[in-house]
Amino acid sequence: MLIVAEIAAMTLWFVSAAILGDMKNEADIGSLAQAALSSAVAAGFVVGALVSAITGLSDRFESTRVFAVCALLAASCNAALLAVPVGGSEAVTLRFLTGAFLAGVYPVGMKIAVGWGERDRGFLVGLLVGGLTLGSAAPHLVSFLGGTNWRITVVVTSLICAAAGMLALCIRNGPFYAKSAKFRPGAILIAWSDVRIRRAYLGYLGHMWELYAMWAWIGLALAVSFSSRLMSEEAEQLAKLVTFIVIGSGAISSVFAGWIADRIGRAELTIIAMAVSGASALAFAATFGLNIWVTTVIAVVWGLSVIPDSAQFSALVADFSPPGEVGSLMTFQTALGFALTVFTVQMAPVVAGITGWPVLMALLAIGPVTGIISMTGLLRSRDQ
Repeated sequence: MLIVAEIAAMTLWFVSAAILGDMKNEADIGSLAQAALSSAVAAGFVVGALVSAITGLSDRFESTRVFAVCALLAASCNAALLAVPVGGSEAVTLRFLTGAFLAGVYPVGMKIAVGWGERDRGFLVGLLVGGLTLGSAAPHLVSFLGGTNWRITVVVTSLICAAAGMLALCIRNGPFYAKSAKFRPGAILIAWSDVRIRRAYLGYLGHMWELYAMWAWIGLALAVSFSSRLMSEEAEQLAKLVTFIVIGSGAISSVFAGWIADRIGRAELTIIAMAVSGASALAFAATFGLNIWVTTVIAVVWGLSVIPDSAQFSALVADFSPPGEVGSLMTFQTALGFALTVFTVQMAPVVAGITGWPVLMALLAIGPVTGIISMTGLLRSRDQ
C-alpha cells in the first residue's frame, strides 16, 4: 500500500513538464517562466524538507497521517492550477507549495518503509525509489492519454494524489519503526571534515546535476528531436509516451540497485550507473534529430541508468556518519542536492535556447563525470 501511495502522490512532481507543450500552445510563456514551473517544485521541496526536519514534524505526529495530510494538500495545490492564469506567478507559487507538501510524502514514506525491515532495508528503499520514479513518469502517460487538453492531466493527477492521501490512512507502521534523528545544523561540519562523507556528497551532487534536469526536460527535447522527422503535433504526442517509458524504466533498475549494491559495493554501483548515464547523455546529443528509434533506445538506456545510484549515495552517508548525526547529515545532503536541481532545471531551457538541446544534454554529462571522479577517490581512500 505504501509503494502504491508513493507512486500516486509523486505523480504531481512533473505535471508542469508533462503539460508544458500544450500550455505553450494556449498562452505565451517565456523560457524563464517555463523553467520556474518545474524548478519551483524542487525549491518548495527543499524548504519543506528542512522545515520538517527542524521541527520534527513526523516525530510529533503519526507518520502515516503526515503523509496523508501532505498528499491531500499537494493535490489541492495542483488542482488550483485550473483557477489561476496559465504559466503566471500564481501558478509558480502553487508549484512551490506542491513541492513543499511533497516533502511530507517522500521522506516520510522512506521512514515508514525502513520500519518494515532491517536486513533488507536496501531493497525496501529501492522499492520506494522505484515508486518515486514511476510516479514521476506517470503525468507524461496521463498527458499522452488526455491528448492536447492539459487540464485533463491536472484533474486526473490531482485525483490520483488525493487517493494516495486516503490510502495512506490505511497504512500502519512496521515493527522496526523508530523516531528519526532531528536536524542539527552544527553536524554539517562533519560533512567537510570527513573526506568519505565529503566525497559521497560530491558524488550525490554530480548525480543530481544530471537527474532532475534530464527528467524535467527530456520530454521537450524528444519532441524537438522527433519534429525533424514527424509533424509537430505527432512528434509531441510520441514524445509524451516515450518520456513515460524513459523515466518509468528507472523504476525497474531502482528495485534491483540496492540488492546489487549489497553484493558489489555501494560506491562501485554508483560508478557503473554514472558511467552508463553519462555515456547515454553524450550519445543522446550525438543522435539528436536523427533516427527516431535510435534516439529512443538511447533515451531509455539513459532512463534506466540515471536513477538506480540515488539511494546508494544516501546509504554511503549513513554508513560513514556518527550514529547520532545520520539524520542531520542525510537531511543536509538531500537539501543540497535538490537546491542544485533548482538551478539546473531553471537554467536548462535557457541554455538550450542559446546552444540547442544537443549541447545542453551533453553538458549534463558533467555531473556523472564529477561523480565518478569523487567515487573513485572514495574507493582509493577506503582501500588504503
